[in-house]
Amino acid sequence: MLEGRSCLLSRVFSSFCQPESKWPYMSCRRLEDFANGKRPLGFDGEDDRERRERKLCKLLNCSEMVETTQSSSEQSEDQQQAGVPSDSDSLIHRIGRDNSISCLIRCSRSAYGYIACLNKSFRSLVRTGELYKLRRQNDVIEHWIYFSCHLLEWEAFDPNQRRWMHLPRMTSNECFMCSDKESLAVGTELLVFGKEVTSHVIFRYSVLTNSWSSGMRMNAPRCLFGSASLKEIAILAGGCDSLGSILSSAELYNSETQTWETLPSMNKPRKMCSGVFMDEKFYVIGGIGGSDSKVLTCGEEYDLKARTWTEIPNMSPGRTGAAGEPDMPATGEAPPLVAVVNNELYAADYADMEVRKYDKEGRLWLTVGRLPERAVSMNGWGLAFRACGDRLIVIGGPRALGEGFIEINAWVPSEGPPQWNLLARKQSGNFVYNCAVMGC
Repeated sequence: MLEGRSCLLSRVFSSFCQPESKWPYMSCRRLEDFANGKRPLGFDGEDDRERRERKLCKLLNCSEMVETTQSSSEQSEDQQQAGVPSDSDSLIHRIGRDNSISCLIRCSRSAYGYIACLNKSFRSLVRTGELYKLRRQNDVIEHWIYFSCHLLEWEAFDPNQRRWMHLPRMTSNECFMCSDKESLAVGTELLVFGKEVTSHVIFRYSVLTNSWSSGMRMNAPRCLFGSASLKEIAILAGGCDSLGSILSSAELYNSETQTWETLPSMNKPRKMCSGVFMDEKFYVIGGIGGSDSKVLTCGEEYDLKARTWTEIPNMSPGRTGAAGEPDMPATGEAPPLVAVVNNELYAADYADMEVRKYDKEGRLWLTVGRLPERAVSMNGWGLAFRACGDRLIVIGGPRALGEGFIEINAWVPSEGPPQWNLLARKQSGNFVYNCAVMGC
């Protein structure tokens, strides 16, 4: 986690805590101010860089590094005398590059847009992804929630600072806009899967550039699959191909190399299933399979080291909505709403408005409490149930006649039975179409 340093730069940058509409994100527009001779950060004088660094050092709690400061400064002086530019090596000149990075990885990533505007070294550190790799290596993870309530529009919510952010609008054709979509956050990327006129397509949003791109292609393109991510990798299993055939195949995506690897196939083909990582293994849960498209109650466990699948009976939390409406087709209900926190599997029962926990030893589901009262859905559609660090979050809300609200509620399972805390509320006339949580 962030170890309490989420707002360390707010006093350095006077515009850091400003309204949402003016909140910059991964943007270096202010570099133009430097080029025009302006001082957007409020510093003046010949010692501009030194004064910025001194203030950064103070706010980044670098006082414990005093012993290394003198040697770092002496080293920088030697480099300057040798003709080596310090800008590319030291970052914060007073404490040296290593200590600078140690401080920066503990900043909130909402500040990285401003940090990237300081100079070329800071910008390279942020935009190449090096800073995020170092965060992951040091177990400094900050979770943001990404969701879409409009066909081509995505928003992000920072639960630590409770800030909203609009992502750039996706550019696509009408066919993709109206197709079923899946979403997945992995590493520093948000992937949105859909279909164009004749083929499947993947749109990739990068935190590093704050932009969308397309052109990526799986080995076996699909939709309606189950998926989950773990650090820089993600696994996608099952789903349907372009002809509608239900698949048993699976693929692993590496966000650092942007490559796809075909994995061994599952024991059973399935679509409209869910996926989670738990105990460093991948699980695909429930779904629809077989020639008669029946609901599957089993799950399957994939061991990444042994590269084998193991079927687990009765791992699906069940589809109570379909049971309550016998005429409802299997495809009329949402895939299982499941999430993992601290290697414990939870499920949202939208019909009975309950939260359930999976007993690994007994292989059964136990009710542990209630969902938020205003978690409205349509047979599970429009309700997001996700893990967000050590919290479970539910995104949904009431609506009538095209008007309503999206509410984000959170519960920390380690603190006891479900007590939901309202993190944010936003007016919206639509359901939540897609949702993903990015930890980086």
